[in-house]
Amino acid sequence: MGGLFGAILKNDCVIDVFYGTDYHSHLGTRRGGMAVKNKERILKSIKKIENSYFRTKMGSEIPGFHGTSGIGVISDNDAQPLILGTHQGTFGIATVGKINNLDEISKAAFRQKIHFSEAGGGAVNPTELVGMLISQKDSFAEGIVHARERIEGSCSMLLLTDDGIVAARDKLGRTPLIIGKKEQGYAVASETTAFFNLGYDVEYFLGPGEVVCIRPDGFEQLVPPGDRMQVCAFLWIYYGYPASSYENINVESVRYRCGRKLAGNDDTSVDLVSGIPDSGIGHAIGYANVRNIPYARPYVKYTPTWPRSFMPQNQADRDLVARMKLIPVKDLIDGKRLLFCDDSIVRGTQLKENVKLLFEAGAKEVHMRVACPTLIHPCLFLNFSFSRSSLDLVGRKAIHVVEKTDDEAMIQDYMADYADHRTAKCARMVENIQERLGLTSLKFQRINDMIEAIGLPKEKLCTHCWDGSSYY
Repeated sequence: MGGLFGAILKNDCVIDVFYGTDYHSHLGTRRGGMAVKNKERILKSIKKIENSYFRTKMGSEIPGFHGTSGIGVISDNDAQPLILGTHQGTFGIATVGKINNLDEISKAAFRQKIHFSEAGGGAVNPTELVGMLISQKDSFAEGIVHARERIEGSCSMLLLTDDGIVAARDKLGRTPLIIGKKEQGYAVASETTAFFNLGYDVEYFLGPGEVVCIRPDGFEQLVPPGDRMQVCAFLWIYYGYPASSYENINVESVRYRCGRKLAGNDDTSVDLVSGIPDSGIGHAIGYANVRNIPYARPYVKYTPTWPRSFMPQNQADRDLVARMKLIPVKDLIDGKRLLFCDDSIVRGTQLKENVKLLFEAGAKEVHMRVACPTLIHPCLFLNFSFSRSSLDLVGRKAIHVVEKTDDEAMIQDYMADYADHRTAKCARMVENIQERLGLTSLKFQRINDMIEAIGLPKEKLCTHCWDGSSYY
């Protein structure tokens, strides 16, 4: 996926941009960068963060930066931010999203004899392509609208310009942008988590498609918000940080409500409830509170030497790493009936190892309750780690087993049935996943319960990865 942060102040902004960007590290594992503008030029630096952390890689360069406005980005995709020289002036750009028609737009540009300097490995850098589309119009606002009309997918962005920081939320608001304010100026972020410790108060949530120009003394609307929204529901369920809020709805509060919904549809007798660390914890607390079952931690996550982005290429080694990150607390496991809550089940690789570990430590039963429905479609709009192929999804694999076919085309007519918890096909899919993972029982959240826990109407949420519904 990815996260954006920008700050424009009456004094130096570098520390705010550095730490504000770092607060988005949970959203990406490949690249991290920042660009800062001063009176002479725009300085930038981009680092690989695949086996380390943004603040560790970037920290030594901070003394060389100075300026009153800057942007930063954590990316799961391309190297950014970029600095572009155009007829509109020199500007920095950072983006979050996914461009599904990247090749089509690139080929059209080549036919116009437009070149790209950031192309690598035969592919055009998506952020540079967005900058190219923006530069085809007379103003940044017109260029952003033009880029949105050409792009299939989603794109939120920050531009670092002579006039201020231009913040533009995706046309359907799939990824959020929020403005924060303090005495010295303003900031804009994907996550409100970045604001509090840097002294900012949440000031304004950009609407879908809205474009604003932020300056040290305020912000000006350049393009008004649209009347349709499809914000990603998975932000509240998994990807978002617990302290953050989107559309003024807090992530951790949603997770408590998800757990409460799961508990309301369950009467399984167990001895204790726990959450798969880290994002399953909020769901589990909500579940345990409703059913008045003790909450405990029968295993703990060991993180000091295991960066979350580290994952070997070999499947056997991946299985070992999944196991090594979690350490059982045998006194809380031996002879117990355990129930775990998790945000989702994607591939199931790590969960299968976790379940095996629990039984080896003496668990009598291991039950799993999942805070969202079964993931059966790859994400079309954001670069989620599970979005590469539908065949990576444990739900999709189960569908092929139930339908007794490897032909993707043959299962398309049945996908709506598998998305409906009331159907026999859905029940057989869940049963297959349960057997595959070695669980005593498995239940997924009903989609309407998840939507109610978030608190927005379904038409304002993107639920494509669960039920295939979406629009551009």
